[in-house]
Amino acid sequence: MSVVANSPGTTGTGDKHVRRLDRVVIRFAGDSGDGMQLTGDRFTSETASFGNDLSTLPNFPAEIRAPAGTLPGVSSFQLHFADHDILTPGDAPNVLVAMNPAALKANIGDLPRGAEIIVNTDEFTKRAMQKVGYASSPLEDGSLDGYSVHPVPLTTLTVEALREFDLSRKEAERSKNMFALGLLSWMYHRPTEGTERFLRSKFAKKPGIAAANIAAFRAGWNFGETTEDFAVSYEVAPAAAAFPPGVYRNISGNLALSYGLIAASRQADLPLYLGSYPITPASDILHELSRHKNFGVRTFQAEDEIAGIGAALGAAFGGSLAVTTTSGPGVALKSETIGLAVSLELPLLVVDIQRGGPSTGLPTKTEQADLLQAMFGRNGEAPVPVIAPRTPADCFDAAMEAARIALTYRTPVFLLSDGYLANGSEPWRVPELEELPDLRVQFAQGPNHTLQDGSQVFWPYKRDPQTLARPWAVPGTPGLEHRIGGIEKQDGTGNISYDPANHDFMVRTRQAKIDGIEVPDLAVDDPDGARTLVLGWGSTYGPITAAVRRLRADGEPIAQAHLRHLNPFPRNLGEVLARYERVVVPEMNLGQLALLLRAGYLVDAHSHNQVNGMPFKAQQLADALREFLHED
Repeated sequence: MSVVANSPGTTGTGDKHVRRLDRVVIRFAGDSGDGMQLTGDRFTSETASFGNDLSTLPNFPAEIRAPAGTLPGVSSFQLHFADHDILTPGDAPNVLVAMNPAALKANIGDLPRGAEIIVNTDEFTKRAMQKVGYASSPLEDGSLDGYSVHPVPLTTLTVEALREFDLSRKEAERSKNMFALGLLSWMYHRPTEGTERFLRSKFAKKPGIAAANIAAFRAGWNFGETTEDFAVSYEVAPAAAAFPPGVYRNISGNLALSYGLIAASRQADLPLYLGSYPITPASDILHELSRHKNFGVRTFQAEDEIAGIGAALGAAFGGSLAVTTTSGPGVALKSETIGLAVSLELPLLVVDIQRGGPSTGLPTKTEQADLLQAMFGRNGEAPVPVIAPRTPADCFDAAMEAARIALTYRTPVFLLSDGYLANGSEPWRVPELEELPDLRVQFAQGPNHTLQDGSQVFWPYKRDPQTLARPWAVPGTPGLEHRIGGIEKQDGTGNISYDPANHDFMVRTRQAKIDGIEVPDLAVDDPDGARTLVLGWGSTYGPITAAVRRLRADGEPIAQAHLRHLNPFPRNLGEVLARYERVVVPEMNLGQLALLLRAGYLVDAHSHNQVNGMPFKAQQLADALREFLHED
């Protein structure tokens, strides 16, 4: 973080100095009931409206409600914002807001020396500190001497600020997160009008609660302005050069994916149907799509994962753009129906928001370990296209691309996002309508085959010679009655067939259809003619790109490429891999893409793996890549 002090005499209100920064990483941390996600979200929204580039990392406890004040119950929200293009939520916070001892202990290890720590001293009671293993107060024993500590009695100040309201002490204490938000908004010159509008809207039916939260928010801002402990505030200018012209908004991956699905259904002129069962971290898509019935969206919250995908596949048979959303454990339950969709050759989007596994694993943590499951997790030869977004905003485009492939080639498609993308956010340029692809499809209208006797009939498995897609016949269309089911079909007629030669032909044809999907060539960023290529997929894009930038700034030649299409791979992938002496593949798994590359292209791909439930840090990745660069 670079800091440039204003010239003498340049101040904010009163005698407080303003320092200009090019970027800041802030982490709000507290008990899961302290409202840290809401606080971070509001700070992020105001930062987006101010025009900074930003990236966020919410971090939730896995338990629905862990015991208050314990380490497993700590919830945090990290925000990185800057006056230039950034790619990650930041490696280490410059500022930590710790609402209790557990929040301090859980996060202190991530802070660099010199970082600012704002602590709610009211919560540092002997019992609360003992609960997390502090033998003495870290605020008094010298253990925080390397940091700039700001002790603030947030709870007491909030209760005092809300004395005029008819609230119990417990009710007043709930607004301490708004006091903290006001203080940070003053420190970093964030707009305040949006947060006040949000609070009035959120508590429209409880105007007293709205007024109390606004009062706490303003009290926090005023505290920063008047206290002597905060002698400096900070400015981070808008990132005007980082954004092409357009209308922008802050968006999370799950929200962008939801909007992408709605846009795809409109561009296809088809109703959107979601059959889903709630599961972390995919449930937000169900919540969001349920709000958009005005766009022809139908959502069905099923009794289990199998029912959810069964209903979605039925909707696909009926002529809808059909979607099912889940995470890794749900994919396991849906696998039989995905195989049925392969056999029926119907368009179906299977959205897997990956999380840590196996089994229940780490429900609220991120991982990208479902790639092999998406590729092979079905009985028989059942190929399915797989694509992966690389950033939260890119989830919109990935959803559109998944819909294009499903509708064009009549196939289920896997879309592999993950918890990091789903819950993280960044600025997104709202596309113009004319920029969106035309996804309209032609349903079968009548007979498509002439028998030897000259009669006209409908063959449900007579294929398009270019795409190998079979016709899509909406039930109820006169003359297009046909049989569906999981038993092997005869080529063309769709009748049940146990003929060995026919089965061989159908298996190979379904594989050829997937292999023949048109996808863009892999683009390679290699300005220096490097000998080493770092190849990633999915959410590793941000950390990889940030690490590559750091290496190039140090004069290290390194090439970068990132895969969106994982099945089929881009046609030029083999040629790209052959150009480099060394290929490094960072993944948040134990080397699944590297395994596929070794098998498919006989390339000695070097894996760099992490499976700790958190995204890569850019500096750690840069250090690892530097070692690969200098290997003999």
